[in-house]
Amino acid sequence: MKKLPFLISIPHGGTQTPDELISSVSITARDLFDDSDSFTQEIYDVPGHVESLLKFNIARAFVDASRSTDMLPPEFTDGLVKSATCYNKPIYKTGKQPDKKMTGLLIQKYYEDYHQKIREALKNPNIELAMDCHSMAEIAPDVAPDSGNERPLINLGDAERKACDTSITILLKQSFIEVFGFDEDEVTINDPFKGGFITRNYGNKPKPWIQIEMNRKLYLSKEFFDYESLKIKESRLNELNEKFKEVLNNFYDKFRTINHSKP
Repeated sequence: MKKLPFLISIPHGGTQTPDELISSVSITARDLFDDSDSFTQEIYDVPGHVESLLKFNIARAFVDASRSTDMLPPEFTDGLVKSATCYNKPIYKTGKQPDKKMTGLLIQKYYEDYHQKIREALKNPNIELAMDCHSMAEIAPDVAPDSGNERPLINLGDAERKACDTSITILLKQSFIEVFGFDEDEVTINDPFKGGFITRNYGNKPKPWIQIEMNRKLYLSKEFFDYESLKIKESRLNELNEKFKEVLNNFYDKFRTINHSKP
């Protein structure tokens, strides 16, 4: 099978703690889970199906690959290196937060490494579009701009056309609706998320980027997931993974007609 001309980036699905921080953290496994884009590495895992697939394995609580290097502590508590989770749970023991030297090391070793991989992947002439793949809480946490609001099942962000022409984003929306059987209003564009740093930074320079946010209610509801053990039914993850592949295939059939791609 010919690979689809897409780059898939999964920046918030990691669960690893950097070796340099192990003795400093106070965060619990449950808090770390709640702060992450849980199971996105499994849902969006399509190796061999697309030209490039990138995963950031460090948990976003420690290093957030989708933040600007301008968003540093102590000014930004929800920046590149955080002090608390999105649910305001402290990440580090008192007095053990990363200092300036440690922050610089984390950026160089983990953050810059991931962004270098993105830049290298984008040199591939076969890549025609990139997708930054995330998940979102069913109800927005306090730190979110839509705090307390219920969220759609899928949100697509193109930075208000700056990262990708919305005509293309609409095609991806149609594919999610057709493959999953969602209602029109269950798949939104630029609401509540317009696209994070990765999407905005690389979008249309020159290749288009779209940020995908999947509502966690699709797989963290009680029928699929046990919050006590943090265990999920593998069959549900497999089902969503297959559906995502179908979405990509469906979308590519639409995308190539307006992008003048060869079959």
